[in-house]
Amino acid sequence: MFAKNVGGLDKTLRIVVGALLVLAFFLTDGPYSPLYLLGIIPLVTGLLGTCPIYSLIGVNTCPMKK
Repeated sequence: MFAKNVGGLDKTLRIVVGALLVLAFFLTDGPYSPLYLLGIIPLVTGLLGTCPIYSLIGVNTCPMKK
């Protein structure tokens, strides 16, 4: 599958922001509430530790293994 390229603070922020956006979807009712489902993307990439866009542009925020 994909190599891990999301780590540290990046991973934590993705999980927190993604979870908050998904939670906002369930707690709000308005014309923009379906947009909160976009929070699934950072949530999943944070949980899996891999981001396809990072792979395409060559970014890696994982700490190097020694």
